[in-house]
Amino acid sequence: MTSPANDMYARRGLRVIDGEIDDGSSEYKRQVHKNLTTTRMRTLSTQMSYRLDQGSGRCTYHIGVEDDGCHSLLDYPSISESAWILESIARSLNSVVLERKMIQGEIVEDSSGGLKLVDDVSEVVFVDEPPVLGKGIHMNGCNVNEDEKFGDEVMEEVEEVKPNGGKKVKLCTEEGSYTRCELTIQRVETHLLDPSPLSLSSLSRGASFAESRASSFAEGMDGAMAATDLHKMENLQMNGSTDQPAVVSPEKEDKPLSVEETLSSRNIRVAVVGNVDAGKSTLIGTLTTSFLDDGRGSSRTAIMKHRHEIESGRTSTSSSHLLGFRHSGEAIAGRDKIRSNKMKSEDEIARASYRIITLMDLAGHEKYLKTTIHGVSSGMADYGLILVNSRHPPTHMTQHHLNLCCSYGIPVVVVFTKVDGCPEHALKTSKQELSKLLKSPEIGKRPFAIKSEADVATCMGKLHTLAPTIDISCVTGEGLNLLRKMLFALPKRRRHEKKVDRPFEFLVEDVFNNVPGVGSVVSGFVNAGELTVGTTQVYVGPTDDGTFLKTVAKSAHIARINTGRVTAGQSATLAFSLNKEMRKKLRRGMVVMRDNPTSTKEFDAEICVLKGEGTTIRESYQAYVHILNVRQTAFARNIEIVNNNALGLPPSHNAKRDIEGIVLRPGSRAKVRFEFAKRPEYIRPGMRMLFRDGRVRGVGIITGIPAVAAA
Repeated sequence: MTSPANDMYARRGLRVIDGEIDDGSSEYKRQVHKNLTTTRMRTLSTQMSYRLDQGSGRCTYHIGVEDDGCHSLLDYPSISESAWILESIARSLNSVVLERKMIQGEIVEDSSGGLKLVDDVSEVVFVDEPPVLGKGIHMNGCNVNEDEKFGDEVMEEVEEVKPNGGKKVKLCTEEGSYTRCELTIQRVETHLLDPSPLSLSSLSRGASFAESRASSFAEGMDGAMAATDLHKMENLQMNGSTDQPAVVSPEKEDKPLSVEETLSSRNIRVAVVGNVDAGKSTLIGTLTTSFLDDGRGSSRTAIMKHRHEIESGRTSTSSSHLLGFRHSGEAIAGRDKIRSNKMKSEDEIARASYRIITLMDLAGHEKYLKTTIHGVSSGMADYGLILVNSRHPPTHMTQHHLNLCCSYGIPVVVVFTKVDGCPEHALKTSKQELSKLLKSPEIGKRPFAIKSEADVATCMGKLHTLAPTIDISCVTGEGLNLLRKMLFALPKRRRHEKKVDRPFEFLVEDVFNNVPGVGSVVSGFVNAGELTVGTTQVYVGPTDDGTFLKTVAKSAHIARINTGRVTAGQSATLAFSLNKEMRKKLRRGMVVMRDNPTSTKEFDAEICVLKGEGTTIRESYQAYVHILNVRQTAFARNIEIVNNNALGLPPSHNAKRDIEGIVLRPGSRAKVRFEFAKRPEYIRPGMRMLFRDGRVRGVGIITGIPAVAAA
């Protein structure tokens, strides 16, 4: 006599679809129970993420089916509950259910009391049910009835229109109503999804849908989804009707907002500068990982790129890190909750964010000042964070960084770090010294202490005259929430989206040759225009002889997300189709354009020599010039005085004529023709320049390109 278990296995031998394969976008599940452990929930989430990747963002789940394609012979409530749990897991992965198809009538009894496949295929019932959590990008709520229950309580009947007959059929919910379900899941690259009515933690506790609805809104979905504020929760429609639309934040647009738009029009770039011991990398690591520092450098090791940086604690290169915010202003945790031992990648943060703050970590040591200057010059920063160690007064490097930001017209926010355990007199002294620097004629700003959210709102719109100051500690967490609110409230200053109609201009900041399976890749910033990759021909250069390489942009990535189009305001990477000889010619400081540009070795600029340490500039003066991403030594070939007395400066600051020609001193303005020392570069009128000979000596604007050099 066979046991009931063996009899069930024998009965589950009726194949309805082909067997499952290990790879691909299809997954088979007999049943997903509601009483799941946290480990099992993470396994299911990782498995679904794999299937979505295999299907390029879309996958299909067959519920009530064995791995060999045979029917699992489960009734409707078990299948419906499994589909609901999988849909909640999908929502945690920024995915929605496009189709939820229930199938019945495939299995019938034969004359001997056994089971067989139905002979007439037309008797099979296909019912398209609405997803429990709704579908699409803009959700108005959850498409589920208030009285609907899951779990042990059996639904009495479900009605739906049969596609082929046009008449209503009923899904049988009684025992023996063998059902299977097909779930089509699509990954959505947007943050505009309503919170799931049930969090993964609630699912792992085995809570029912109705019991956990209220608490789940407060918890939100793990991973990309988060809880909205109370006002939004009250306005969510639980019945899915559209008679009374939910209240939408004024910042939301009627159309869906893509990741590409988030990374351009709502991406605020912040340069983080300060002295070598100010804690720049530690602050960025604490903000992006959502974990406090241990006082021994645990936060900075999460973002440093090189081994010598970790060992010495000094940043020597420029790097960018994303800090994401939701509509409510809540920062997105940097730790991946599905894979708890791994940090979230840039694409995961970008998909889940409404607003992104790009924190540019720059070197603080005087040895790497030229790297910091290049980072500020080419970084297109909207704002600057000036970090000051509260235990020591500001140093000469702090003054250099303030002058650097003000030279480029970048508003600054001053952050006093390491206030935990700092003596009151030391903090007071540091603030007094910094106040003197800010009020000096070179800077001309007034410090404004941020103590509450009201102070944040007060200083918005006045950042060109005020310098907000915030006290923080990355060890105790003091002031970090206020700093996050400050960063979220910063308005977008550079409107690159207004330059979409201009000719495409991509500034190359780094080059990666021989990427396996790809070839040559360059990273940089889209300064103007837009480009559709694939077949569009572009020009890359200039090379050492001033010519441009004609090639094709094969593919593009933004925040590690593959995209077919890049637009102004985005940091992107482009892959080119180049041979070995052409790859050797790639370098930093190049430009990628759609129209064939010209390079030049000479240019005219109107400059202003900064006040400070004494320096004299005359013809043949040699300096290191920074023009956006271009950096090269240049000579002053010709000098013409402009508005000699317009600034009302004392005679000692004016330009003078001596036997050797015009001499420029601090405070002087002049029109100078520069010549690059090594190779021609691509520059155009309107670009901002900075020149230095060890330290910053002056700033200026490109006014023209000599016609002879451009020919």
